[in-house]
Amino acid sequence: MAERRVTIGWAEGLHARPASVFVKAVTSTGVPMTIAKEGGTPVNAGSMLGLLALGAAGGDAVVLSSDADGAEAALDRVAKLVQEGLDELPAA
Repeated sequence: MAERRVTIGWAEGLHARPASVFVKAVTSTGVPMTIAKEGGTPVNAGSMLGLLALGAAGGDAVVLSSDADGAEAALDRVAKLVQEGLDELPAA
């Protein structure tokens, strides 16, 4: 299983607009992945409801995980998006 530990770069955390950006980015990779607050229960990273239920705030550490083909590259891209608080998924 591939994992990336990152700190949320959006000041408002994974709520509202950043959550929407995150879910769109995850689904656009075509790689299923989960997200969890460190030590917490993983949720489907492509689910807006699951993501909002995390209650992840800006500066919180999260773990992105996947065991699918192409996971390493997809996790790298999504991790960069989260850590830097970007508005769109970085180029592959």
